[in-house]
Amino acid sequence: QVHLQESGGGSVQAGGSVRLSCAASGDTGILYSMGWFRQAPGKDREGIASIEANGRTYYVDSVKGRFTVSRDYGKNALYLQMNSLKPEDTAMYYCAADPLSVPTGVYYTDSDLSLVMYWGQGTQVTVSS
Repeated sequence: QVHLQESGGGSVQAGGSVRLSCAASGDTGILYSMGWFRQAPGKDREGIASIEANGRTYYVDSVKGRFTVSRDYGKNALYLQMNSLKPEDTAMYYCAADPLSVPTGVYYTDSDLSLVMYWGQGTQVTVSS
């Protein structure tokens, strides 16, 4: 079993930066791929970034060049550095992982929720104009 816990959300003005963290505990050795989803009010949950154990990263176009996903295996942590934030980035952000020991990063940015077995509780990011 895996437990994910996000932190680092908050309110920021447009153009600002926020860094989200996700602490993983439990059987973290099985987590080959991890990623970030977000869900704005009235919208579907969308995958925005992912990282595989081979170092490959994936981003959706709306965050490419502004967000950076990274992982610290020693700390069992996943991060999302978000720069140049826009009001449309306002959402609840979720850390996610799947139990498959193969590269699955592309499925996160395809918003394939069926793949994800482990979810964090979410952290709110609000960007004001």
